Amino acid sequence: MVAAPDEPSAVLDVQVTVATAVQMRDLGERLSGLLRAGDLVVLSGSLGAGKTTLAQGIGAGLGVRGRVTSPTFVIARVHRSLGDGPDLVHADAYRLGSRAEVDDLDLDADLATAVTVVEWGTGLVEDLADSVLAVTIEAEAGPTEAADAAAGQRTVRVRGWGERWQQPEAIAAARRAATGAAASR
Repeated sequence: MVAAPDEPSAVLDVQVTVATAVQMRDLGERLSGLLRAGDLVVLSGSLGAGKTTLAQGIGAGLGVRGRVTSPTFVIARVHRSLGDGPDLVHADAYRLGSRAEVDDLDLDADLATAVTVVEWGTGLVEDLADSVLAVTIEAEAGPTEAADAAAGQRTVRVRGWGERWQQPEAIAAARRAATGAAASR
């Protein structure tokens, strides 16, 4: 079982500031270059932080079919690969209250052939895979935090647990992807 994302044992730990939705999508696209079938990515952050925008970038980078949108009401969507890369399973655990409800989704059925991205999955899905990439998105607070939530800068922290993210080449590639996204556009 993988260490919980709130434990300090992550080998991969990269932080970057993202100023726009375009940069958030770009970060997702860059991160997709690291991902392969069997990878589990857990996204966390407040409402409107940019989780779905990041997932859209991952989908674009993987070259999957269909528009990647918030799966809040359908809970999970499978986006098939348009090429020979992995599919994208995009799930939203916001309305799920237990591990049993996660089990009902059968996310692990597609895990071997897809990249699985779960919004709001912290504490519910980490044990689906031996390695987890956790991405936390925090909007910078200010005097008009609610009004600026959609427009403000985000701090994105990318942390990895498990054997997959202990490999020096994976750590170096993740750092390049994160810092390259901040510098582009």
